[in-house]
Amino acid sequence: MSSTQSLLIITIIIAIIVAIAAMLLVNRRHLREIEELDNDLGNMEDLHLERAIGKLNQMELAGESLATLNTWKKSYKEASEKFPTIQRLIEEAADDNARYRLLKSHQAIKKASDLVASIEENVKNSAEVFTQLLESNRENKAQYDELMGAYREIRKTILADSYDYSLALDEIENKLSAMESDFAEAKSLTAQGDHVEAKRMLSTIRSALTSLQEKLPKVKEDQHELQNVFSDQLDEISAAYKKMRDDKYGFGNLDVLLEVKQSNEQIDKSQQDLAKLDLETCEKGIKKVQKEIDTLYAILEKEYKARPFVEKNQDKLQRILSHQENISQQLIKKLHHIDESYELTHGELDESRALEREIHKMDSDFIRATQKIAEGRAVFSDVESDWTRMLGRLQEIEDREKELSEAVDGLYDAEEVAHRSIKEFKQQVSLVYRHLTRQHLPGIPESFLQMYTLVINEIGKTSRELNQVRINMEKISSDLVQISDDVARLQKEADDIISSANLFELTMQYSNKFLDNEGVLRARREAMKRYERDYNYKDALDTIATAVERVEPGSYQRIESSYYREQAETATQPKEA
Repeated sequence: MSSTQSLLIITIIIAIIVAIAAMLLVNRRHLREIEELDNDLGNMEDLHLERAIGKLNQMELAGESLATLNTWKKSYKEASEKFPTIQRLIEEAADDNARYRLLKSHQAIKKASDLVASIEENVKNSAEVFTQLLESNRENKAQYDELMGAYREIRKTILADSYDYSLALDEIENKLSAMESDFAEAKSLTAQGDHVEAKRMLSTIRSALTSLQEKLPKVKEDQHELQNVFSDQLDEISAAYKKMRDDKYGFGNLDVLLEVKQSNEQIDKSQQDLAKLDLETCEKGIKKVQKEIDTLYAILEKEYKARPFVEKNQDKLQRILSHQENISQQLIKKLHHIDESYELTHGELDESRALEREIHKMDSDFIRATQKIAEGRAVFSDVESDWTRMLGRLQEIEDREKELSEAVDGLYDAEEVAHRSIKEFKQQVSLVYRHLTRQHLPGIPESFLQMYTLVINEIGKTSRELNQVRINMEKISSDLVQISDDVARLQKEADDIISSANLFELTMQYSNKFLDNEGVLRARREAMKRYERDYNYKDALDTIATAVERVEPGSYQRIESSYYREQAETATQPKEA
């Protein structure tokens, strides 16, 4: 046997083995499906719905219950007629599967599965409906007894506490009577065999009963609020208001008795809503009345608490107003007098007059308030608010007037300081000028003379302003600051001139060492010209110092350092007596 033939035989054997294995797998799967179908059919048959139908037929149902029974009887009958067909298909599928006629077995399984799927839901629903119908009579009876017990309990409660529900008693009775009619209807439907309608009626009764049970506690509470609580509170408010009016409390445009009347009208309306069991509208009215009562209590309490403050501070405020008016008048007189000698540049006099007018208005307001208090028309809370503001403002005015007074008091001292400053500036300028002239210089630079003249003129101008009838001390003080700066600059300019001249002489002496240097000789001639003819001592020093530095670097720095060191030592030595 050739290798090709051997390979072919092996392939055929493998194919046969695979085919057999596949057939075995399909056979087992079919077997499981057949068992599942047989179980499904058995479960439907085990329901024995024919027995339930027989019992229901004996109940002599009527109305909707009978219609429901007939509908599902028909549905179940149509489904049960397919049981034999399904059983036959299952048996055929099992036989074919056992003989390995797998295709025929699969076809039978498919038809049986489709039939089971088409009737399974109907059988299940039919079973549930039949069960409900069988149990409805018992359930309705139990529910009827339960609801009747609750109904009787409510009637007992209403009868025992009828006073607490008196406003809504008629409407409650109407609802109980309606429930009583519904009970009779439910009982009649049950007797007639219409258990579905009876169940629906019992559901209506339960809803009405639950609603009434929930409302009763609120009815009782609302009636108590409307008839007792609010009545007592409004009577208390009215009595307190009348007494406070007798005790000369004022309430402005507020008529408390009118507010009480309007609240009573709202109470009457809410009682009408309660009588109709319209609890939502009733409770809105109750909240409105409660808010109004709280507001009236708050107003009375506010006025009662405000009065002690007013009585305690009346005399005090009067004394403060009188004292502050006097202080304001004195300040205005003082500012008038000072204004004759000094210019008040910050509106002090106008401000003090405005403060006096403000105090006068507060005094007028105070007088009107005290008149209202005496006449019993004052709203004490408003008076307290106004007087608290007045006391705070009077303290602010007192502090401000004190600042104004102290500010103008300083003008006299400022004038004395200004006179002394002018005298000192004149002395300083004179000393600077004399010190410069004693240096025996060829002349005084033009820039210094201009600055000197400027400072002298500034001092003279400010001195003349100080001698005027009305002095602007603010401007003079500013001018004195400027003069002080200018005097300091003049002093510095004089010191620079003297230092430059002295250093020039020292450097010229040192340059004698370099007379053989043409550059130094030219610099000496140029420097002397600037020194003796132009009086430009700084440029003269720069010219000779630059030439010496070129010949001997560092030499001028030594001369300059030595000079300023000697000046510093001289300045620290004590002067001879």
